Amino acid sequence: MKNFQENMLPLIVIVTLFTLVGTSISSYSSLISTDFHALVSLKQGFDFSNPALSSWDTSNPSSVCNSWVGIKCFQGRVISINLSNMDLYGSVSPAISSLDKLVELSIDGNNFTGEIKIENMSSLQSLNISNNLFSGNLDWNYSSLANVEILDAYNNNFSSFLPVGVVSLEKLKYFDLGGNYFYGRIPESYGDLVMLEYLSLAGNDLHGRIPKSLGNLTNLKEIYLGYFNVFVGGIPKEFGKLENLVHMDISSCELDGPIPPELGNLKMLNTLFLHINLLSGPIPRELGNLAGLVNLDLSANALTGEIPVELINLQQLRLFNLFMNKLHGSIPDFIADYPDLKVLGLWMNNFTGTIPEKLGQNEMLQELDLSSNKLTGTIPKDLCASKQLRILILLKNFLFGPIPEDLGTCSSLVRVRLGQNYLNGSIPNGFIYMPELNLVELQNNYLSGTLSENGNISSKPAKLGQLNLSNNQLSGSLPFSLSNFTSLQILSLGGNQFSGPIPPPIGQLSQALKIDLSQNSLSDEIPPEIGYCIHLTYLDLSQNNFSGSIPPRISEIRILNYLNLSRNHLNETIPKSIGTMRSLTTADFSFNDLSGKLPESGQFAYFNATSFAGNPRLCGSLLNNPCNFTLITDPPGKSHGDFKLIFALGLLICSLVFAVAAIIKAKSFKKTGADSWKMTAFQKVDFGVPDVLECVKDGNVIGRGGAGIVYHGKMPNGVEIAVKKLLGFGNNSHDHGFRAEIRTLGNIRHRNIVRLVAFCSNKETNLLVYEYMRNGSLGEALHGKKGGFLSWNLRYKIAMEAARGLCYLHHDCSPLIVHRDVKSNNILLNSNLEAHVADFGLAKFLVDGGASECMSAVAGSYGYIAPEYAYTLRVDEKSDVYSFGVVLLELITGRRPVGEFGDGVDIVQWSKIVTNCKREAVTHIVDPRLTTVPEDEAMHLFFIAMLCIQENSVERPTMREVIQMLSEFPRQSPEYQPSSSKFVFQKLKSLEKDQS
Repeated sequence: MKNFQENMLPLIVIVTLFTLVGTSISSYSSLISTDFHALVSLKQGFDFSNPALSSWDTSNPSSVCNSWVGIKCFQGRVISINLSNMDLYGSVSPAISSLDKLVELSIDGNNFTGEIKIENMSSLQSLNISNNLFSGNLDWNYSSLANVEILDAYNNNFSSFLPVGVVSLEKLKYFDLGGNYFYGRIPESYGDLVMLEYLSLAGNDLHGRIPKSLGNLTNLKEIYLGYFNVFVGGIPKEFGKLENLVHMDISSCELDGPIPPELGNLKMLNTLFLHINLLSGPIPRELGNLAGLVNLDLSANALTGEIPVELINLQQLRLFNLFMNKLHGSIPDFIADYPDLKVLGLWMNNFTGTIPEKLGQNEMLQELDLSSNKLTGTIPKDLCASKQLRILILLKNFLFGPIPEDLGTCSSLVRVRLGQNYLNGSIPNGFIYMPELNLVELQNNYLSGTLSENGNISSKPAKLGQLNLSNNQLSGSLPFSLSNFTSLQILSLGGNQFSGPIPPPIGQLSQALKIDLSQNSLSDEIPPEIGYCIHLTYLDLSQNNFSGSIPPRISEIRILNYLNLSRNHLNETIPKSIGTMRSLTTADFSFNDLSGKLPESGQFAYFNATSFAGNPRLCGSLLNNPCNFTLITDPPGKSHGDFKLIFALGLLICSLVFAVAAIIKAKSFKKTGADSWKMTAFQKVDFGVPDVLECVKDGNVIGRGGAGIVYHGKMPNGVEIAVKKLLGFGNNSHDHGFRAEIRTLGNIRHRNIVRLVAFCSNKETNLLVYEYMRNGSLGEALHGKKGGFLSWNLRYKIAMEAARGLCYLHHDCSPLIVHRDVKSNNILLNSNLEAHVADFGLAKFLVDGGASECMSAVAGSYGYIAPEYAYTLRVDEKSDVYSFGVVLLELITGRRPVGEFGDGVDIVQWSKIVTNCKREAVTHIVDPRLTTVPEDEAMHLFFIAMLCIQENSVERPTMREVIQMLSEFPRQSPEYQPSSSKFVFQKLKSLEKDQS
């Protein structure tokens, strides 16, 4: 029995084991089946799946843990899903929450949309859903995610209050909700997440105070709170308790008040970014305690005082930016002793004294910008000792002495801006020919000597785009090596003492947009090769000693809009072909030795007579010097006295004729009445002058301006018109082609231009009859009570339509028409809110007519005036482009051009300051009345506006180019809804800063 029992024992054990294994296999099969079905549901929610997911064989559950890409298992259960950066689309099924053994879930870097809910995963430790397009909120049941240590939802479209439930995640170490649309305040309870090491809430729409309780997060190593958030109350002094903090970035969120000295307690700090805020007061000397600090950026604030001497302890600094503050005093010498300093930006302050002599000797310096201060002394000779210096900007100071010779061998230089100082001596040999240079500005100094040829054949300066040496004392001949600058776009050598001929190889500057050689002593003929510079828009050769004829080949530069050849010794006739250049809006041939008949076709009909003054042998009707005029000589046998008698009798007879004619005309006027009117209609109309005059009464006034008064009226047939009564004009004033130009305007037909219907005039008054625009001007609609109803899509459509109207005037009219007063009040909206450009060309007509009251219209309206008007007193189509850029800023911001930004600041300056000219910062200035603004479109429209308002007119786009750029977001109708695209918020600040 005993032997039986002993023999039976192993059998019982075996049977028992098989029973248990069978039960386990059954359970395992059930569990893996649950995971399998969850993954199948997950895949079914994906669109345009990556081919790699073909390994997800939905017909074979047993393959899940063996061959499915991105899946890891443990003991037969799915514990990890990693589908990062697989370009997946679609949504994430709620069935994912049934993967209750999941430890890691990474689906970042895809294009998932819709809402997502992760719950009931008690094993989950790492959750990464960043860089997708998820929307909705994150109000999950966080108590069912008790082990989560990493929660990364960065760069999605979540829009709600910040989730408070995350406070229950007691193990949370990494928490990133940046780059979303969360709004409201930061919950005080976030200060209870005491295990946190990383916190980012940047790039949202948060407001209110930064909670003091965040100072309790003593394990925190990195914190990011800025960018698009707007906080009040400054930086909590409690942040001084974050003793383990390595990286603090609270930039660009309107922080005010002083920098807390308590930040000097953060001994572990590596990076401190507080730039683009409203911080005031001095730089705390306690920051000198941060001996491990590598990056310090306090720029674009309102800090005052001097740089504290205690900062001498920051011996590990690589980035040191204090630009755009109100700091004063000298630049401390100890800054030059920082051994690892790469970037030093102190521009736009009130620093005085000299530049530290040892600056650059640390052998690391790459970027130096000390511009717009009050520095004196000389430029240190060792700035490029490291041979790594890329950017050197010292303009707008009081520096004197020579440019250091060593800079002539600094081959690493990319941008050099030393203009507007008192530098003297010669330009170092080879300086302008260094291979990496793309910009050199040495203008407005006292530099002398000659420009050397490129002596280094191996050095090809093919990257140089701008060279400005104007207003110095440079002399000698222009080097043939200028032709080496194959990428040169702007060449400014005016205001020097260069002599000799222009080298013919100048024609090899095929990319040049602007060439200014004015106010020199250049001589000989203008080389015809200059006509090969086919991209030129600006050519100024005035005030030199050029002789010979004007090369007809200039007319081959089809986009030239500014040509100045005045004050030379040019002779012969002006080539007729220049008149065919439809782009040419400004030309000056004055004070030469030109002769012959002045062409009157094409653009010549629209140039001012002053453009040809000082050429006594030029003739033509524009010059009041008829070409068939010949001097009357004394016939043989007649005395000079006889000629005088005949001449006097002739004058007497003419006077009598004019007197009789005047009497007859006066009698005729009395018969017909003082209200004798003449109407010229530019289309078929069913009304007459009496109907128009009926509108011109005080009760019908709908607008007033420098050009005149506008009335609204309705004709007998029900058609509504707008009548503009021009001020300062009458038939007794000089016509100067006014009526001819009105006829030109009357013949213009374009959907986005207000149509001139008729022109009425009598002896005293001129009336312009236009089609009526029911919704008034864009300015009224945008800045009035209805501004909030102009949706983003409608604003974008208006921008496109107004651009089309201006483009037609600039490029499709013959001759082209420059508006001269582009503004939101001159963009009118019809009953369908379609934009129409109005009042084009009138400013020019009014000036030519001598109406001094309208000079403001000529210069443009305050806030819209292009900067070049101040120093050229001329406007051209690029001035219109500038004004259109201001209109775009109005559409984006909802603000008026002036009056809302403080004394002397307009919308252009304000927009540049607030955004730092970065399109990503456009949300700082978008009209708060707008509820939905696609950020990709807002950034794009702001980018176009920034191009239009560039100070250098030749760098602005044409209206054709503007339309092409606007068309990147097509509009079928005002209801068009583009796909939302959340831009990627840039977490770490680039070190590639440079003053624009």
